[in-house]
Parts: sequence; C-alpha cells; structure tokens
Amino acid sequence: MVSPDLIRNVVGIVGNVISFGLFLSPVPTFWRIIKNKNVQDFKADPYLATLLNCTLWVFYGPPIVHPNSILVVTINGIGLVIEAVYLTIFFLFSDKKNKKKMGVVLATEALFMAAVALGVLLGAHTHQRRSLIVGILCVIFGTIMYSSPLTIMSQVMKTKSVEYMPLLLSVVSFLNGLCWTSYTLIHFDIFITIPNGLGVLFALMQLILYAIYYRTTPKKQDKNLELPTVAPVAKDTSIVTPVSKDDDVDGSNASHVTINITIEP
Repeated sequence: MVSPDLIRNVVGIVGNVISFGLFLSPVPTFWRIIKNKNVQDFKADPYLATLLNCTLWVFYGPPIVHPNSILVVTINGIGLVIEAVYLTIFFLFSDKKNKKKMGVVLATEALFMAAVALGVLLGAHTHQRRSLIVGILCVIFGTIMYSSPLTIMSQVMKTKSVEYMPLLLSVVSFLNGLCWTSYTLIHFDIFITIPNGLGVLFALMQLILYAIYYRTTPKKQDKNLELPTVAPVAKDTSIVTPVSKDDDVDGSNASHVTINITIEP
C-alpha cells in the first residue's frame, strides 16, 4: 500500500513543476514589453504581490520555522528570483509615476520582511508559534497575490477586452492552485490550503471572463489602420478631386473617396 507521505511528496513535486510553469507564464507579456519598450496598460501589482508572497513562503518552509516543508522552499525560492527579474524589466520600461509607485511598494515590502524575520526569530521560540505567525501572514499575502488580478478583471469588464489578461497565466494559476490544494489535503496544512483554494476560485473567475469577452476583444489589425496621404495640389480657389476605386493612394486602393481642398488666396 502506498503511504500518504509518498503521495504527498509526488503531488508536491508535480506542484513544483506547475508552479515553475506559473512563474514562467508571463514571459510572453514581458517579451512584448521589451519589444515595445513600454509597459502599456499592464499592471505591476500581481508581480509585486507575488514577490512578497514568495519571500514569506521561503521564510515559512525552512526547518527553523516549519519542519518538513522543503518543497515549499525550493519552488518559492525559484519564484523569488524570477519575479525579481520581471519587476526589473517592468521598472526599466515604466514611466516616472509607475517607477515611483514600485519603489515605494518594494521598500515597504523589504522593511516588512525584515521586521517579520526579526520578530519571529527573536520573539517566538517554538516551531509551533513560528509556524502560526508566519503561516497567518502567508495566508493573508497569498490571498492578496491570488486576488491581485482583480484589477485586471475589472479592466476586462470595462473594456470588454481580454488583451491585457493573458490566458496562459490564468490556466496555469488554476492548475497550480488545484495541485497545491490537493497537496495540503493529503496532510492537512490550513496555511497552504486557504490561499491556494482561493487561487483556484480567482483563476476560475478569470477563465470565465476570458470565455465571455474573447470575441469582443479588438483584433490587432484593427488598431493599425492608416489614412492615405494626398500629394500636394497646385494653388487654386477650389479643387474637387474624385478618386475612383482603381486609383492608388499611397500604395493602397481607395474606393469612392472625394477629397475637397479649399485654399484661401
């Protein structure tokens, strides 16, 4: 008979793989940012929240705080590095307003983590108390991380467009939350169950929104329409130039266009 611990470890390893995919899923978004040299309407909120969440879980997992949670440390350590790279790219291609906001949030997160680490290590002297304090913080900020796409979801409903809510990120978030929820139900850990259970719910909401608004999302070619240019015309009081559908204007065919030009003497 297979032991529950073995099953839990296997699910945890699968969870690590899916979580790694989750951390890498925004790569197309950041490639687009680098290519355009502009963050456009993308938000840094999910990446700032994920950075803090990973930092907390890295602190939660070591034996000094919560024994037998090394799989939690490994994937969140990787995630911490990846999120730092994303935020660096976001910072480089943001305007001054976004840079200032990100700087304030990152400084606040650093001070917060320093205070948590000192408070827990110096003030709590048992694994149980340390796990309780850090676990509660992980639940709070894990919930914030999973709910951070709500800002994007509200934008989707306003614009009826899913352009800035990547489908891949929503799908992998759903699978990740589902896997880690299963992991904790085998050997119950409420601090991992709550944020990941909520993660499943929020990701499912994103997938539903994607299905609803996918068809109303403007296609890229609709944004690249250009008006034909007109060559200069000799000075006259009033000139009416008909352009038939067979005429070529700036390399493209126009159809039933009339250009009225009036030049004052």
